[in-house]
Amino acid sequence: MIGDRAAQFALYAVMLILPLSALVARRLPLKPVLKMALAWVAIFVVALLIASQRDRLSGLKTLFADQQVSGTETRIRMAEDGHFWADVDIDGVRRRMLIDSGATTTALSTATANAAGLDSDESPFPVIISTANGDVSARTATAKRITIGTITATDLGIVTAPSFGDTDVIGMNFLSKLGSWRVENATLILTPIQE
Repeated sequence: MIGDRAAQFALYAVMLILPLSALVARRLPLKPVLKMALAWVAIFVVALLIASQRDRLSGLKTLFADQQVSGTETRIRMAEDGHFWADVDIDGVRRRMLIDSGATTTALSTATANAAGLDSDESPFPVIISTANGDVSARTATAKRITIGTITATDLGIVTAPSFGDTDVIGMNFLSKLGSWRVENATLILTPIQE
């Protein structure tokens, strides 16, 4: 592990030294050389940041991966609190979840994600998501199978964070894969795409 880091450091040093030595070899006045050197350092830093964040960026991609949704129409009655709550199976773990069209992504409490055995370390860096209570640092994972009534979604991206408390939420990354969803007479009707 230490050898890998030393090799990476040596590679980065060579990548930085080569353009800087080319600038010095040209024997230009000091001021333009310093400007070009700073420009190369800036380019190197930006490239390094992009390379080091590639796992984080791929974590965002999993939230909107090509999940599949199948099943038949499912109806959910509005609860007394005015929300739609559903009994949901997440990779074999049953939870009561809020269906929230205002949530971009399906969000699970840490307890639910752990119970379902979801790997929230898919990406080594957290993502920052905006919630009604402000920005939250969350981890991403992928649920292999989420079932609501007769509708099943596979490979659904989720986010999880301790700050979510005990609330689990089905978000738009699930709803948008349906053929339609609507509310009629205090009933939420979820309809998968008919093949």
